[in-house]
Amino acid sequence: MKLTDLLANNRALTQWQRGLNQNSRTLFTGIQGTIKTLLMATAFDNQPDKYVIITDNQYHASELYSDLSEFVGEAKVFQYFSDDNIFAEYAIASKERLAYRLDALSFLQDKEADGFLIIPIFALRNFLPDPAVFKTFNLLFTVGQEFDTEELVNQLSTIGFDKTQRVMSPGEFSKRGDILDIYPLDAENPVRVEFFGDEIDGIRYFDVESQRSLQELDTIVIKPSSDFVLSPADFERGVNYLSSLTDLEDKQSSYLAEIIGAAKHQNYHAELRKFSEFFYEKQWTLLDYLPKHTPIFIDDFQKINEMDHKITQETAEFILSEKLLSRSIDGMHYLADNSHHLRTYKPATYFSNFQKGLGNLKFDLLHNFNQHSMQAFFGQMPMLEVELAHFIKTDYTVVLAVSKEKEAKLTQGLQEINISFTLTQADQLQSKVVNIVNLNLTNGFNLLDEKIAVITETEIFGKTKKRRTKRLNITNAERLQDYNELEVGDYVVHQTHGIGKYLGLETIEISGIHRDYLTIQYQNNDTISIPVDQVELLTKYTAGEGKPPKINKLNDGRWKRTVNSVSKQIEDISEDLIKLYAIRESQRGFAFSPDDDNQHEFDDAFAYTETDDQLRSVIEIKKDMERERPMDRLLVGDVGFGKTEVAMRAAFKAINDHKQVAILVPTTVLAEQHYNNFRERFNDFGVNIAVMSRFQTKKEQAEIIEKLKKDRIDLVIGTHRLLSKDVTFFDLGLMIIDEEQRFGVKHKERLKELKTQVDVLTLTATPIPRTLHMSMMGIRDLSVIETPPTNRYPVQTYVMETNYSVLRDAVLREMSRGGQVFYVYNRVDTIEQKVSQISELIPEARVGYIHGQLSEVQLENTLLDFINGEYDVLVATTIIETGVDIPNANTLFVENADHMGLSQLYQLRGRVGRSNRVAYAYFTYQPDKSLSDVSEKRLDAIKGFTELGSGFKIAMRDLSIRGAGNLLGAEQSGFIDSIGFDLYSQLLEEAVNKRLGKSRKTRKANTEINLEIDAFLPSDYISDQRQKIEIYKRIREIESRTYYQDLQDELIDRFGEYPDTVAYLLEIGLLKYFADHAFVDKIDKQMATIVYTMSKAATHTFMPQDYFDALSKTQLKAKIGETAGQMVIRFDIRNLSASAYLSEIMSFTERLSETRDEKNNEKTGL
Repeated sequence: MKLTDLLANNRALTQWQRGLNQNSRTLFTGIQGTIKTLLMATAFDNQPDKYVIITDNQYHASELYSDLSEFVGEAKVFQYFSDDNIFAEYAIASKERLAYRLDALSFLQDKEADGFLIIPIFALRNFLPDPAVFKTFNLLFTVGQEFDTEELVNQLSTIGFDKTQRVMSPGEFSKRGDILDIYPLDAENPVRVEFFGDEIDGIRYFDVESQRSLQELDTIVIKPSSDFVLSPADFERGVNYLSSLTDLEDKQSSYLAEIIGAAKHQNYHAELRKFSEFFYEKQWTLLDYLPKHTPIFIDDFQKINEMDHKITQETAEFILSEKLLSRSIDGMHYLADNSHHLRTYKPATYFSNFQKGLGNLKFDLLHNFNQHSMQAFFGQMPMLEVELAHFIKTDYTVVLAVSKEKEAKLTQGLQEINISFTLTQADQLQSKVVNIVNLNLTNGFNLLDEKIAVITETEIFGKTKKRRTKRLNITNAERLQDYNELEVGDYVVHQTHGIGKYLGLETIEISGIHRDYLTIQYQNNDTISIPVDQVELLTKYTAGEGKPPKINKLNDGRWKRTVNSVSKQIEDISEDLIKLYAIRESQRGFAFSPDDDNQHEFDDAFAYTETDDQLRSVIEIKKDMERERPMDRLLVGDVGFGKTEVAMRAAFKAINDHKQVAILVPTTVLAEQHYNNFRERFNDFGVNIAVMSRFQTKKEQAEIIEKLKKDRIDLVIGTHRLLSKDVTFFDLGLMIIDEEQRFGVKHKERLKELKTQVDVLTLTATPIPRTLHMSMMGIRDLSVIETPPTNRYPVQTYVMETNYSVLRDAVLREMSRGGQVFYVYNRVDTIEQKVSQISELIPEARVGYIHGQLSEVQLENTLLDFINGEYDVLVATTIIETGVDIPNANTLFVENADHMGLSQLYQLRGRVGRSNRVAYAYFTYQPDKSLSDVSEKRLDAIKGFTELGSGFKIAMRDLSIRGAGNLLGAEQSGFIDSIGFDLYSQLLEEAVNKRLGKSRKTRKANTEINLEIDAFLPSDYISDQRQKIEIYKRIREIESRTYYQDLQDELIDRFGEYPDTVAYLLEIGLLKYFADHAFVDKIDKQMATIVYTMSKAATHTFMPQDYFDALSKTQLKAKIGETAGQMVIRFDIRNLSASAYLSEIMSFTERLSETRDEKNNEKTGL
């Protein structure tokens, strides 16, 4: 039987289930926690239907979500995500929130769907579109259907999609010619709809990164991408109302004029949603979306009432603050008042612990459960034995709900204390025995009358359960807008002319032939125009921390000198690197044995799902440990991406082979944290762990040193104290170094000595640039973790004006769930005033502070107090961006966020959301302050990157340049700055390859082609400059006929059928590849002749018969001669069209290029 069947004999319940969709009202008292969800699940099991649960806040909603999913499966549970606060509701929030909401609305409107929808009371008061109209906003696309495409673009804007040049993230669409790209919020991939005239010709999913199509579809429904959508009638209604207002102040009317102006054109102004009550015909809310007679469960009426009062109070504050800022009009409500509607709604079931506080509600059925909550056993088996023995004696049905990981530990424990049990599935329970099942429940309960006891992992072992998170399809993938995309105004590096400023792309027509040129400006406003086909000579200039570079003067020789001096430096570095590599290869170390059962058990005990990157890194590291030469591997990964777990597995591998492990960390705080984490993770495996830092007394330190010598400690964690000469190991096998770049020079020397004897694993969160990875390959082994772990909620991010009621609210919400808050305030001189201001505002909270001017000891003590829960709020300068891990801090405030750099904001945001709870980040700026363009852009970007790990790449850039400095030594930063990062990496790679003897680059010519054929990308085919440059770059990269054909497909796929000018451009791109490879110097059209001039290299490669062989592939008449030691071939092209002679000379050039390959293969004996 199932858990839900255990209650089948309860008469009151059967009566309740029968009357569920009749107009009745039931009250259950005496219950709390998981039992509520169990009751709801029994109703669903008994009669699958739509059920709506109303609860007091989002935190409880998530708890219910988690438990219900265990009973009825995740696919059947939906939630309408709410922020529980009116200020946050109208701040700009993340796409996730919307995706949850739209999911919920379509669940309510889908007649066939059954399951649960959980709604926090605040969300019940939001105004929504007319349900009948909202249904019509779904767009159905089917192949063969006709549309007015102009009208369609307007419709997409109306239902909440943003128009962009190129679709990169959910909620965007773009139209190019006959191609319409849409990225729905609920799809993993965006959709491409191709029209032929007005008829749909094809529908397919495409990949966001490559913009290439994936799979074909016949039909697709596009749902709105916002829960605030207006029909043309709604727009008109609101515009008329707002325009009719009189007696407004100046500020008020100019603010309203903006909103009205946008609404007249059916555009959504950012603030429009606040005025939704004047646009919608009636005050519709979620209650209007419920199908008739949907049963609702009210989960704790008293709490919902309290919350309702709080919302009313906050709304009053909000109305006042909007009024003071002249951003409202009299009589605005912002939220619907539907508490009366809710009180009178039937069929309804109320859950409550006690019977008081229900006012004058009349109930048709009352039932009180005789329930005790379950005591906690904290892993004490004897205590559990007493309780279970009592249950068994009294004929109880006992269910022990534990996770897969803990099952073995529990069964072993029960066998030791002689308790008999059955291991079973959740739907095959046996009555009157002890059942062990895999279920993840919040808490247990004991029903005295029904004789049912459920005990969860939390009570048995005192571990908290992991929350389930709904995997939304909003991908966590990087939306990687290539950094090298040129924007007008960017600094660029030209290999021969140096650093200049990019002014844009222009098409110049000379005697009927169009060409695109990039314009670059140098000192004294000198500009040069570079034909787009030489785009590879340009790289975007990037260097540390975004300082603007010095622009070069054209032709003054200084640039050349700079490049030369940097190249010399690079030669030296590459030499050192290679020496190091050679020494390492020749060393002998200890080869660890392959994984055994112990290791598998340890790896499996990890409570989360590993990411692919984590698994790959683990395999790479273990492989290295099993080799004889000492390992020297660098593990790179963003904060919180699971590097520690990878290190733990390596440590276990070493200990399992009876070796000792030392973990070296830069700060005492980290040492304490690692100590706690490692102790917890190695708890069940009998490993002796010690920590050494300034918190240990001299005596304790001496004891630890003694034990290390005698092999009584397996794993020691410590600060640089571990590197002191008096610390000796019995048999050290593995050294793990956290954030190596934060150790001083002396310590690094000592580390170098160690590195030649033992395996070393270094962890760092400072990313290392990809380009450097490539050039460093083989010199330093790298493992990279780039994907965030799955069970982390995305951080809900808000960008809003500083607002104290939100602050108070958020802090209290965080405290109520046992969490803590970071408040970033970046002014040391007034930080103490800030602390007292916050303490006055929230007297319940204990507030501490840290900043960079405190001594190291003060800093560490405060941080440790915070970690140990002595403070609720920590006010800090940006000092917290460096590596402190406080999983319990899940709310972040950043005051004056508009003053900070992106990478800083990103790293700060990485401090929260480290556990499996919803985390909140509020970036605030001063009200009434108009933001500078840059800040606005920055805050916009952050708003966009609410997904985990996204937008990271922007920040990656400054950071990775820091990383480059760390890897190559600080003195290199100056050189990187002087020529830009990309050119620097390129030179480094060439130097390293040259040293390793890998620089056998295929020699080729650089053919100059002049065929007087109009070949370019016209603006009516690709209008976006950045995409144009990208395609020109791709044409330059053509390296085979297959690549050329793929590019043809890609262009048709992304931009539709192309005109002749583009076809010629592609063909000449292919011709250039063959010509370069066949050592052609120049292809020139002179009147009715095409002249091929071969380079000097060709004379060494081709014999005369090779040319005749190639000529036999073409129909053209040709003459061969020689001028100044170079072969010259003249083709006669009288009376031929461009496409005809182009394909003829293509055949000739392709054959010549093949001949060269054949000769090369003969040489190498392939």
